[in-house]
Amino acid sequence: MTDSSPGSRLVDAYDLVIFDLDGVVILVDRPIETAVEAVGRLHAEGKPLAYATNNASRLAAEVAALLRGMGLAVRPQEVLTSAAAAAELLAHRFPPDSPVLVVGADALRTEVREVGLRPVTRLEDAPVAVVQGYGPTIGWADLAEAALAVRAGADWFVTNTDRTLPTPRGPVPGNGSLVAAVRTALGRDPDVVVGKPEPALFTAAARRFGAARPLAVGDRLDTDIEGAVRAGMASLLVLTGVSTPFDLLHAPASARPDFVASDLGGLFDPDRVARLTNGSGSADGDGWQVVGGARTVLTGAGSSLAALAALCAASWSGTPVDDVEPDSDAARRALGELGLLR
Repeated sequence: MTDSSPGSRLVDAYDLVIFDLDGVVILVDRPIETAVEAVGRLHAEGKPLAYATNNASRLAAEVAALLRGMGLAVRPQEVLTSAAAAAELLAHRFPPDSPVLVVGADALRTEVREVGLRPVTRLEDAPVAVVQGYGPTIGWADLAEAALAVRAGADWFVTNTDRTLPTPRGPVPGNGSLVAAVRTALGRDPDVVVGKPEPALFTAAARRFGAARPLAVGDRLDTDIEGAVRAGMASLLVLTGVSTPFDLLHAPASARPDFVASDLGGLFDPDRVARLTNGSGSADGDGWQVVGGARTVLTGAGSSLAALAALCAASWSGTPVDDVEPDSDAARRALGELGLLR
């Protein structure tokens, strides 16, 4: 893990930036404001980039084409998907032409076929494994076949367990919600979870680009950030997707990022990113102080992100912050911008 010196650009401390996609660069099929500019700037500077996504509904080439259509110069080899990672793992576990029951989008079936396995759809095809990924047309019949096959002895692989997907209209059920239905029917967990928070996508990206000091950028504490922690990588949480400042205050030690920013602009501007102490530092920082006692008070002045960093340090060190009170207009403004004003 590499530190970024105060006043320097965060991105300059790392030799690879690994982006999550949904909630960081895009929302379904639209670019997030500032993402096109930020990624274009990194490309212009020659910074190696990778895109590691839990979304198993598109092939790497399709993801790259989608991003290019939004003005991002992305190559297929820069994209790592949980569908491809799952297929590679299945190919290592089972002989060629083994039947695998695929529950998911066409992209997942294609990845399974391209590694020499045979995608099937029914229990009667005697699948050796079930692989389950997100697909917008998955229905009860698909989940029923998966449950029946696993109950009959097939190994159960899932591409990821994201409970929700971010969309411009708000979060919608993700693959984790579909996995939960099968889990409930079976009364047990999957045998293998491939995508984040497992570290495989991050470590594969680092190997592919020969990176020694990668930075993982994500919008979800429970997948992107926890995956980076498990992989031993520095991480940046951006507040453009699922996880909120309130979620960050209550993040377990296994899912605490090193930095937080409102958006990808924090990669370049030291004033738009805050360093977090992961519970080991003071609750003071950049003009703010969190004072505990009979009541918890935020005092001082500065940016709302710096206030968030001070609140995280306090919360992660055991100070209750759910009902923190502002002691000034500046503190009230910061808490309001963070959605933490009670």
